[in-house]
Amino acid sequence: QVQLVESGGGLVQAGGSLRLSCAASGRTFATYDMSWFRQAPGKEREFVAAISWSATTIYYIDSVKGRFTVSREYAKNTVYLQMNSLKPEDTAVYYCAARPNLGPVPRTAREYAYWGQGTQVTVSS
Repeated sequence: QVQLVESGGGLVQAGGSLRLSCAASGRTFATYDMSWFRQAPGKEREFVAAISWSATTIYYIDSVKGRFTVSREYAKNTVYLQMNSLKPEDTAVYYCAARPNLGPVPRTAREYAYWGQGTQVTVSS
């Protein structure tokens, strides 16, 4: 069982930056693939970024490439999402997700067993 707690959301002007953190409980963090998803009002949950258990495989949705960076810190059981050059269309609730490594890192929500409560990111124009 893994519990995930996100933090770092907030209100920022377009062009600004935020760093989201996702702290995981348990001793198996190092064996879990981790991802970030987001959900804007009236829209489906959308994949944003993923990092494999070994940090050797990383994926991004096209709209955030070059602006967002996903990373993980094993000593702190934490995964981060550094978001730069934020745009109003990045406004959403951001969720951290985890699953035990079973093969290729998934990019669909249904393949993740554990979810955080979400953190709101609002980008004003």
